[in-house]
Amino acid sequence: MSDNGGSPSTSNRVKLRTRIAQAMHYIDDESGAVVPPMMATSTFARDENLELRKGYIYARYGTPTVHILEDILSELEGGQDTMVFASGMAGFAAVFETVKAGEHIVAPITMYFVGLTWLKRICEFRNIRMTMFDPAKPETLAQAIEPGETKIVWTETPANPTWEITDIEAAARLAHEAGAILVVDSTCGSPVTTRPLELGADIVFHSATKYLNGHSDITAGSLTTRENNDLWKDMCEVRKLSGSIIAPFEAWLLIRGLRTLFVRFDVASKNALIFARHFENHPKVEAVMYPGLASHPQHDIAKKQMTDGFSGMLSLLVKGDYETAKRVTLALNTFIPATSLGGVESLVEHRKGVEGPASQTPDNLLRISIGIEDVDDLIDDMEQALSLILDQR
Repeated sequence: MSDNGGSPSTSNRVKLRTRIAQAMHYIDDESGAVVPPMMATSTFARDENLELRKGYIYARYGTPTVHILEDILSELEGGQDTMVFASGMAGFAAVFETVKAGEHIVAPITMYFVGLTWLKRICEFRNIRMTMFDPAKPETLAQAIEPGETKIVWTETPANPTWEITDIEAAARLAHEAGAILVVDSTCGSPVTTRPLELGADIVFHSATKYLNGHSDITAGSLTTRENNDLWKDMCEVRKLSGSIIAPFEAWLLIRGLRTLFVRFDVASKNALIFARHFENHPKVEAVMYPGLASHPQHDIAKKQMTDGFSGMLSLLVKGDYETAKRVTLALNTFIPATSLGGVESLVEHRKGVEGPASQTPDNLLRISIGIEDVDDLIDDMEQALSLILDQR
């Protein structure tokens, strides 16, 4: 980061929580400012010899603000290099733009719905072969991988919106034995509690719109690699040529959001566990899907690889059908009915209604993103909505 005009200190004696809160101890060399600057420019003047001054040429290739952000994320993830994109889907696309016709990929049946829709589209248009596995049945991952043929294994843990947990160490071993790489979507885990690169993953992906930013005011995506290899360089070329890099202002907002990541994630996770336990055996709730509950089928794996909280994401299966779940959503007052997750405010979605008839999500599932509000207010709101709708039946 010294190339960006600051003087960061990243001593291993200082905990990661502290380094991220201080934007890696950023101090501007010229002014002494403790907040990294936002440099909004599309181009950069050359010096008296027409040489690049500090390697910057054009905003599509990178800017000082973006590079500060990428350095922070590399530190946060423990990776060699990071690229940040204008949206999560732009980062997602950069990974699979490296797959050629006839090559094979593996993905879970439970994952971010738009990502899955896009994968099916490129497989059809480009003659890419895809095999899907069920994260609820770990043995299906090994069955889906084709040794010597599979190029990329993509997994999402916890898996949106039913929150199955994939054993990252086991998945990495299977992928590497077959000559493939493992990419982990850790959006809902966040690097506060899950460190995919340390568990053997090759690349970690985030929809940075969510927990990394945490304030529902930007869209962004990130990829961080364990090794700066040829495949990574190919993904970098995709971003450069496609122009999918994040803009400086959004990068600056994301830096600001990251500085409170640990505090926000801590509170959301604690609130979610209290909320999940309250409704686990509720007479109006069929099931609570949350990896922090001992009743969760992969709770032991979650405990092993989620070291500091189980996230604020959970789902309720209300007792009733599609219409019942929809009416419960509309009866909530404190929860906000909106897409996205990981912000300071609590959101709720009747997910089947959002995903449409092609979705495999249960009709009665409410996807909930728990925020940092008073958890009693959230519990009271869900209680009144369940009573209002289900007591009328």
